[in-house]
Formats: sequence, structure tokens, C-alpha cells
Amino acid sequence: MNSERNKDRISDLDLPDGSQEEPQIYALRSEGGGWTLSRRGLLGAAAAAAAGCVSSGVSREPPVKWEEVFAHTAPVEALAFTPDGAMLVSGSRDQSVKLWSMPQGSLRKTLQGHTGNVHVLAPSPDGKLLATGSGDKTIRLWSLPEGEFLKTLTKQERELYALAIPPDGRLLASGDQAGTIRLWSLPDGTLLKSIEKQSETVSALAVSPKGGLMASGSLDKTIKLWSLPDGELRKSLNEQKNEVYALAISPDGRLLASGARDGMISLWSLPEGERIHTWKRHEETVTTLAFSPDGLLLASGSWDNSIRLSSIPHGDPVGTVKKHSADVLSVAIDPQGRLLASGSYDKTIKLWSLPDMRLQVCLMDLEATPKKAKGIQYKARNELGEWVSYTQPCGSPIPPGATCVCNCVSGSWGVPAAPTTPRITKPKITEPTITMPRINIPKITTRHYWYPN
Repeated sequence: MNSERNKDRISDLDLPDGSQEEPQIYALRSEGGGWTLSRRGLLGAAAAAAAGCVSSGVSREPPVKWEEVFAHTAPVEALAFTPDGAMLVSGSRDQSVKLWSMPQGSLRKTLQGHTGNVHVLAPSPDGKLLATGSGDKTIRLWSLPEGEFLKTLTKQERELYALAIPPDGRLLASGDQAGTIRLWSLPDGTLLKSIEKQSETVSALAVSPKGGLMASGSLDKTIKLWSLPDGELRKSLNEQKNEVYALAISPDGRLLASGARDGMISLWSLPEGERIHTWKRHEETVTTLAFSPDGLLLASGSWDNSIRLSSIPHGDPVGTVKKHSADVLSVAIDPQGRLLASGSYDKTIKLWSLPDMRLQVCLMDLEATPKKAKGIQYKARNELGEWVSYTQPCGSPIPPGATCVCNCVSGSWGVPAAPTTPRITKPKITEPTITMPRINIPKITTRHYWYPN
């Protein structure tokens, strides 16, 4: 399509009563080679216009600052891809857990039930079970991919801040604010063992992909290595000068990465627990860590609002982005190593391509997004032949073959009412006077229409 011919045009129509109601949403569809206007609600889809949310390879950064759109109504504390990469799971302080289809980014389901902040989550290695931990002192188990509630584990005395499931999927480890680590059997949720070895909050747990080993990090400035499934202490690493907030174990199980309050990242050998290297990549607390599937990259997020990539094992800088407007609380890398997801205190989830760290899209829940947000959204095939949702500023050209699913009119994200059809009354003719047809014009429920060429 010609980009000039297909820019959005909005025509203002005054309401008969002078009021100014919210605009309706329309969609462009390609039918038989021609573009037609159809009326529908905005897709409860994946991506929408947000500050800097532009697909790579299609457009540069937007010329104006866009209104934010949100994935949750509160900070996003936890992210994890399912083992097959088909879903991204998010947990938030709005007490909800959300399932997002990948790579489309569409919201699949919202899981409700927790009565406190959802701090942490862990999908099982077979992708059939999800565990979520909350400030309500409970762990909830859900089926995947359906998202059906299964069971609540209630033996905790304090808030949950860490969860991990070993590769055999038969065990769940949890860490709480009291410094207690608990081991549970799966899928029945029976409590097997309680370990009280940390003097402060257990802030992170990580299990080796090879099995048999678990690491715990705490605000008491220690890292401990445990054998599984017996939960026996192997070694305590007491060389930290600051609180430990994040842990990650490499895919080959040979390296442990830790992130601390002072912005330092450390690399440790496993199972020996010897420190290999330490580097500073952040100005504030390192809150989250994730290895790439090949183990060559480490992603880190921080209270300094940035996401940084470091090479392994030397920690050399690979890339830095700072597109979140508040603390980055969670990062996750998909099993194919092509996408990085980041969750923030700013209530957004952003998807980035790897390793170039180009912003692909912001995930959006219509219920969490302000009605003033504006932008154009379309679906097109990426270089891998997959259908992906892209977002761009209003007025951007739509590439050939793409389907536009959203217009640039701000306002309600809800599905508009069905259109009404003018009712024409047949003329009543009386000789010799002729009465002209009377047309009953329906009430116009909006003052904005979108007329594409």
C-alpha cells in the first residue's frame, strides 16, 4: 500500500445533543485485495502503542512520546517462559497471574486467587504445572496450559519470595521472608522438609538443570548450596559484602550467577562454589538474572531501570537498554534464545530481540491500560514466518500483506455497540400536497470516525 494514501484520517462529527462521548474502535481488513473498514473492539491482544514500543526493521523510534500501556495494574515482579516457549507467565503486585501466548504476545488468561502480591512463580520442567508464591503466605498450583487452579499450599508463616522446581519435576522448593526453605512433593503438594538456615529473607532460589543441586540467596548476605532431594547443606558462600537479591544457574549447571544490592554480579563455579569473576554492571541493586539457553549471555535487571547483557564467563558488556521508567524487577529469556522479556515497577512487560536488544513490543491487558492510550497495531509475518503483532505511532504506513487490527483514535478499549441502521418511513402522498420522505436519523454514539483511503 502507498504509505501516504493509507495514513489514518479522523473526521470529527458533533453529536446531536452536543455531548462528546468516547470514540469507537474500527479495524482495517484486507479482503479480496482491497482494504475495507470493519467495526469491532480492539483485539485483547498482545501489543499496543507504548513509549518506545516499535518493531525492529519496520520503523525507528516514534517521533513523539506515546502514552503508556500496561500489562498489569501494579508492578510486575515475576516472569517465566514455559519450557516450550509457547507462553510467558507474569506475576504482579495486583495479585494476579497472567498467561501470554508467544510469540504473538496476546493475553490468554488471567489467574485470580491470591490475596497478596505475587512475588514469584515457577513452571514445571514438563510445562504442565505452575507454582505461584505470594505475600498472602500461600503457594498456589495451577495446571498448564489451561490455567486451572489445582491446590493451595498453606504451611508458610511469612511472605513467599522464592520458588524453584528441579528438572525431574517431583519437588518444589520455596523460600520465605522468615529465612525458611521448604521442600514439597509434586504434584500432591505434601510438605517434606523445612530448613531454617538463613537468618533473613530467602530472596532467591535456583536449581541446577542437571539436578541434585540447589542454590539459595538471602538478605543475610550469604549464598548456600544444597543437595537435592534430601535438602542437606553442602556449602555456605559467605564472601558477599551486600544482600543477595538474584541467582541464576547456567544451562550446563557449571556456573552460578548472583546479583547483589551494590550492583555487583558474581560468577561462581559449581559444584565447588568458588568465585570466578565479579563485575559491576549496575548503579543500584541487581534484582533479577537470566542465562541465555547457550550459556554465553547473562541478562540482568536493576533498580536503576536498566537491562544489561554481559558475556560469559568474563562479564564483558554486550548491550544496555533503559526503556523502563522505573525499577526492572524481572527478566526471562525464551528457550530458543530469541526473546527477552522484562517486567517493571512501571507495570509494563516489554519484549526484546536477542542479542541486539531491540524493543519488539509491549504486552497489553485492556483492563490495565488507560483509555487515553493511542497507536496503530498490525499483524505481519516476521523473518521466521511467524505471525507477530507489531505496534507503531499513529500515521505509520502498514507493510504489504499485514492486517491492521487497531486505529489511532484514543478512548474506550471496550467493544462498541452494534451499529444502527437509519429507518426510512415511506412517504404518504395526499393530493394535491406531497409529503417528502421523513428520515429518522439514529443517535450517533461517537464523534470520531476513521476513514482509510
